[in-house]
Amino acid sequence: MSRFILQGCVAAGVALALLAPVSAGDLSALPHTRDDLSAKDRARVERAVRPATSFAAPEKFERMQGGAGTSTKLVNRDALSHFNANLTFKQEETFKLGNALFRKLWVSSPSSTLASDGLGPLFNARACQSCHIKDGRGHPPEGAADATSMFLRLARPARTDAERQALEDYLVASLPDPVYGGQLQDLAVPGLKAEGRMVIEYQEQPVELADGSVVSLRKPGYSVADLGYGPLDPSTTLSPRMTPPMTGMGLIEAIHPADILANADPDDKDGDGVSGRVAMARDPATGKLAIGRFGWKAQNATVRQQTSGAFSGDIGISTPDAPAAHGDCTASQAECLALPTGVQADLGDTEAPDPVLELVTFYSQNLAVPARRLVDDAAVLAGKQTFYDLGCTACHVPKYVTSRKAATKEHRFQLIWPYSDFLLHDMGEGLADGQQVGSASGQEWRTPPLWGIGLTKIVNGHTFFLHDGRARNLTEAILWHGGEAENARDGFAGLEKSDRDNLLKFLESL
Repeated sequence: MSRFILQGCVAAGVALALLAPVSAGDLSALPHTRDDLSAKDRARVERAVRPATSFAAPEKFERMQGGAGTSTKLVNRDALSHFNANLTFKQEETFKLGNALFRKLWVSSPSSTLASDGLGPLFNARACQSCHIKDGRGHPPEGAADATSMFLRLARPARTDAERQALEDYLVASLPDPVYGGQLQDLAVPGLKAEGRMVIEYQEQPVELADGSVVSLRKPGYSVADLGYGPLDPSTTLSPRMTPPMTGMGLIEAIHPADILANADPDDKDGDGVSGRVAMARDPATGKLAIGRFGWKAQNATVRQQTSGAFSGDIGISTPDAPAAHGDCTASQAECLALPTGVQADLGDTEAPDPVLELVTFYSQNLAVPARRLVDDAAVLAGKQTFYDLGCTACHVPKYVTSRKAATKEHRFQLIWPYSDFLLHDMGEGLADGQQVGSASGQEWRTPPLWGIGLTKIVNGHTFFLHDGRARNLTEAILWHGGEAENARDGFAGLEKSDRDNLLKFLESL
C-alpha cells in the first residue's frame, strides 16, 4: 500500500461487487439556465457566487451562511434545532407542530392512542428524533443496544429485465433483499422477532503524512448477527448509513436545477480529475423525474420524499407517498404481515396521513443554518485559502443564490453557503459500499454539505464523520477521501502541521 492509498472495506460474508452506474436519466428536460432571473438579477447572482480570490478578510455576508433565515442564537446543544429566522408568526406555529410530530413516539397496534399507533411491526426507531438526535449527526453503535442513529441498507443486483427496467426508469432506487427488504430492522413490536443486529469489526490502519506524523484510520467490516428469518440472499450488499444532520434542507431544495447542472462534469472535460454526475430521482408525490439532492447517494429529490422514506423504513409508519402499512415487511415475513396496522378509517388511508407528513416535512425544510463563527480570524482565513488551493471547492462548492421560484417565499433569492455541489462522485475503493442506489454506483456518494459541521461536538457530543462514522475526527474524514478526491487528500497529507491545523479550524467555523 502506498502512503495515502486506502484499500476497500469488505462486509464479512457479503459480496461487494462494484456495480456500473445506471443511466443519469434524461437531463434535457431540466432547465440549464436560470429561468427565474431578470438580466439584472443574473448579473447580481454571478457576482455574488463568484469564487473567492482574496483571503485577507471575510467575504460579504459570509457569516450569514443560511441567508436571511440564518440562526444567530446562542451556540449550545440546541444550535441546529432553531427555525429559520425569517419565518412568519404563522409559519413558526407550523414549525412547532411539525417539531412535536418529529419528536413523537409511535406505539404498536392496536392501542388506545389511535393517532399514535402503527409502529413497525419491524423498525429501527420509534421517533424521527431518535435517529436525528438534536437534529444533528448520528453516530456508530456504542454498545449492544445503541444502533438507533445508524443502520444497514440492504440491496442486491437486478436479475430480470423487468428489475433492470425499474431501476433504469427510477421506479425504484434499489432492489431489496427478498426476505429482509431494503433495510435491516433491529427492533420489532412485542411478539415478533427482530430481523437481526449489525456487527462492526474495525482494523486500525496507519497512514504516514509528509511531515512524518502518523494517523491511524479505522477500517470497518460489516456483518449481521442473530438473523431472525433465515440467511440473507448471497448477492445482498450491506451499506451502513449514519443519520445526517437536518441543516438547511429547504434551502437545498430551493437551489435552482441549472446551478446544480452547471457544476456537473461527468466526462471530466476540464481535466481536473473531478467528474461529478447529476443524480436523478422520481418524486413519488408527482411521478416526475427530478434532480436527486438528499440522502447519502442523492436518491431523493425532495424533503418530502426523504421524510416519507424515513417514516416507512425507519419507523414502519405509512404515509400518502409510501402507503405500505406494514413498512419494510416482505412477502416472506408472514408473521409480520399478519399483525394489525395503525390505519384508522376516520383519520385517513395511512398511519401518518396529511397533515402529519406535511407538518414534518415543513419542520425539516425550515431548520435554520447556524451563523458562522470566527469568520475574520486569521487562522480561519488562512485555512479557507488552503481549502481553495487544494481544490476542495471542486466538489464542496461554497455558495449559491436560491431560486426566485422556490416553493416557500422565505427560501427565495437567498445567498447561502452549503459547501456542496450535490453531485455524485467516485470516492474510491476505500469508501465503496458496492451498492447501487438510484443513479449512484457502488463507489459513488453525494457531496455532503459542510455547513454546521463545526458544531457536531457541541450538539451531538462526538466527532464521527462520513456515511458510517468510521472517521473519528475531520482529519480522518479527509484522509479517507479517494477516487476523484485523491489529489485533494494527498495535498492535505502533504501540508505542514500549521497549515493542516488552519484548514481544520476553517472547517470547524462552518
